[in-house]
Parts: sequence; structure tokens; C-alpha cells
Amino acid sequence: MNNQSINRRDFLKLAGATAVTATAALSGCAPSKDGQQGGALNPGSTLTGPIPTDKMTMRVNPNTNDKVSILGYGCMRWPQKADPNDPTGKKQILDQEQVNRLVDFAFEHGVNYFDTAPVYCQGMSERVTGNALKRLPREKFYVATKMSNFSYASAKDATPESIFQNSVAMYHNSFKELQVDYIDYYLLHSIGGGGDKSLEELDRRFFSSGLLDFLVEEKKKGKIRNLGFSFHGDVRVYDYMMQLHDEGKYHWDFVQIQMNYLDWQHAASTNARNVNAEYLYNELHKRGIPAIIMEPLLGGRLSKVPMHVVSRLKERKPENSVASWAFRFCGTYEGVLTVLSGMTYMEHLEDNLRSYSPLEPLTQEDLEYLDGTSAIIASYPTIPCNDCKYCMPCPYGIDIPAILLHYNKCVNEGSVPESTQDPNYRKLRQAYLIGYDRSVPKLRQADHCIQCNECSPHCPQQIRIPYQLQRISVFVEKLKQNKL
Repeated sequence: MNNQSINRRDFLKLAGATAVTATAALSGCAPSKDGQQGGALNPGSTLTGPIPTDKMTMRVNPNTNDKVSILGYGCMRWPQKADPNDPTGKKQILDQEQVNRLVDFAFEHGVNYFDTAPVYCQGMSERVTGNALKRLPREKFYVATKMSNFSYASAKDATPESIFQNSVAMYHNSFKELQVDYIDYYLLHSIGGGGDKSLEELDRRFFSSGLLDFLVEEKKKGKIRNLGFSFHGDVRVYDYMMQLHDEGKYHWDFVQIQMNYLDWQHAASTNARNVNAEYLYNELHKRGIPAIIMEPLLGGRLSKVPMHVVSRLKERKPENSVASWAFRFCGTYEGVLTVLSGMTYMEHLEDNLRSYSPLEPLTQEDLEYLDGTSAIIASYPTIPCNDCKYCMPCPYGIDIPAILLHYNKCVNEGSVPESTQDPNYRKLRQAYLIGYDRSVPKLRQADHCIQCNECSPHCPQQIRIPYQLQRISVFVEKLKQNKL
């Protein structure tokens, strides 16, 4: 199963004691709602007591003097519940009541930045977020949303005129869904993710259509207070956008980048096309452009690390959660305006509030310790899925993120058998197969993929999704037939 530099035997040596008892393997591979904390692989904070409501660390945007909470709410992973109008009980909808509760608690504890997009939560995030925020004083919070016009630009019959018209309609709809008269932070969504054609895609989406010039005019009118972009992938696109800023052709008030302690200097370990966050951040900082941070936990992967990595972090800060290391890392850099976290559950929110109320910056010794930790994590042969769900819905009903995340959990545990000769083969085989069936309904598993590749172009991490699904499907079938 491995297609990276580490082989299976070396991996098991690294994993050590985590490779082994059936009970631990079964519980670790089973589906859970742990999110960023909890569970066997991602222990939470042992800190107790009330969370202060007046200690949130704030950062000042030099362009507007906005006082922004260092913890920002990412609205891509809102909680769900069963649709009461679905007689089968299978359909899920966003849980507005729980969203309101999370937003209220966050706001009461100092969080004032909320980030959403038209495509989040299968198109429902802006509406649900808007419903929650409309109950708060408008001048007390900052809302960010995005121009997510990927499909308009990639349509076979797309023209500059159609891209412009559809995109402007999306822009106006964001105001309607969010129920606001102005947007505080507006982003060109996910530029640089088009592989070798990233520059052409950037031009098609924003320049040739005249859309970017339209957004600049909207900023002059006060409808947009800060204009920026979020970046994934091709460094040529990033450097081009920095060049435009330097030449004065366009001014970026902020930029959203993927930054965490693994991607700081080991970005290629998660994806060969990724750019080290150290470079991305430094390019912004030297220009005085505030950085908005996404994926501080790499979609939860930096809170679901192997147990010997957990032990390593707990040895240094036993009272803090594993996730808190990632949030403190991002907040340590002064050019960071806010760090986004998709907090689906209250325990996630509470733990992150503790990390930032107030922020205790990492020392140089801490940073060096984390660098050693990231080198260990980088050696693990996981698939770089961040559970962003941009690949969904699959036209054939396959639950792509659940398949990839189950595999990653088992890799981190050391519970992926190499062959029938493994001493613990029977236990590991049972753990993987039972956990797989629990995590992914049979009709949504990898063996139903027809390799249509509708998913890969939407993946910010540029995963070869059909390839990964195929190899997992082959692996599972070999496990079922005892033919590894």
C-alpha cells in the first residue's frame, strides 16, 4: 500500500507499541465524533475550570484597524442532524440550533471573525451562518466569504461574459444569504489549485472576465472592506499575485494561506505540489500583508497523530491538548491576523478558546521541538486528505473523505497489515475491515468508484483520488480474501 519513501517494516518500528492490541486497534479505527480532540489518538486538554470571557488575544489589521480575535471560526464543518422531512432517516441537514449555540458561545468568549463560502456545507453554510450572526450586533463581528466560481469557469460552454454574470450573481447572493449590507473580508477562493494550468485558470476566473476589477469597484463603494485571496498549490500563482501587489496593479488587504507546524518546512510530505508555509508567510510579512491561517490542524490530522507523537508532546506540556500545540504555533507569528478552525463540537471550541485566552506564544526551544516532531510525522505514509469535502458529492455516492480518513487513522495506529506473515495479521485484518464497515456504508465504499475523476480537479491538496480509491479497494479485497 505504501508509495512513499518509508517502508512498512520501518513504519512499524516507528509506531512501536501502537501497532498492536486488538482492542486498541478496533476502537481507533471505529468511526467517532472526536473531531480535533478526544479518542485514543488525540487526547484533549486536562485543563479544567471556567474559560475566561475577556482574555481572548486580539490582533489589529493595519489596513482598517479592525481588532480581530486570533481564533477565527471556520464555517465549513457545521454540525448536522437528521432531516425531519426525510422518511428514510438518512438525509442530513445543518443543525441551526447547534450552530447558534456554538456561535453564541464563541462570541461571548471573544471570537469575532467568521469565515464561510458559497460552496461550504454543500451550499448551506452562508445561510446558516447568516442566521446565527444576524442575532449579534453587526459592528461587533467580522464576516468573511468567497468568490467560489470554479464551476462557472470550468464549464465547457464558459465565456468571459458568462463567467462574469454568474460570478456577480454569486457575489450578490452572498449578501442575501448572510443578511448583511457589507462584507468585511472577501476572498478570491482557492487560487493556484489547478495544477499546471493554474495561471490560465486564474486568468479565466478573475482577469479575462473583468470580475476582479468589478470587485475592486465594490470595495471602493464600501460593499467590501478588505479584499484578498486564499491560496492552494502552485507557487507561480502565489508569486504572480505578490508581483501584482508590488507593482501597485492590485492591493491585497490580506491573504489566506495553509499554515501549520508540519507544512512550515515539510509541505511536500503532504503533497508534492504544496509550498512550505514558511515561504508563504514570510512573503506576506515582509510586505505587511496580514495572514489569515487555514488548516492549522491539517483537517484534524495534527490532533490525530500516532501515540508516540502524542507522548512526545504530552511529555513537554502534559496539561495541554495535542491540538493546542498547532494553534499556539500559528499564533506565535505576529503577522497572523486570525487562525481559522472548523469547530463542529463544543469541546473543540472550548479547547481552542483555552489555547488563545490568552495565547501563550511558543518559545524558540518549543519551535525547535515541534520541528523535530513534524519530521517524525512527515515520515508516515498517510494520504493528505483534509476532510474539506470539496470532492463531494460524488456522482456515484462514494464517501471519499471517510474512506481516506479511515485509512489514515489506521496508518497512524500502525494497524494496516502488510502481509499474512505479520505476527498480528488476524487482529489487524479484523480491525481494518470492521472499522471500514463502521466508517463507510458498503454502498459508499471504494470498490464502487468507476474512475470518472470528477473529484480530483476540486481537491485543494491535489490528491489523485481515483488512484487512491482503487488501491484501497484492492487492499480491502485482498484482506477479505486473506490474500495479502
